[in-house]
Amino acid sequence: MESLLFLLKMRPKLMTVAVALLGLLPIMWSTGTGADVMKPIAAPMIGGMISSAVHVLIMTPVIFVLMKKRELRKGTLKYSGMKH
Repeated sequence: MESLLFLLKMRPKLMTVAVALLGLLPIMWSTGTGADVMKPIAAPMIGGMISSAVHVLIMTPVIFVLMKKRELRKGTLKYSGMKH
């Protein structure tokens, strides 16, 4: 079940990150008027988009699985009643 949720979440996240990065790359390559002002603004945005994607697609599922394994080992995992 978790893998299905991961796949449903992966495509929109990757599309959002890709569009944002493609929009910010011309700012990073520009050399014209105002480029010296915009580059320091665009650089942290690019880093934030990449770190956000890594967090949502890698860190959050790993933490979720570790928590569920811990609950299962303790015997406190409850059935939610959800159906597929």
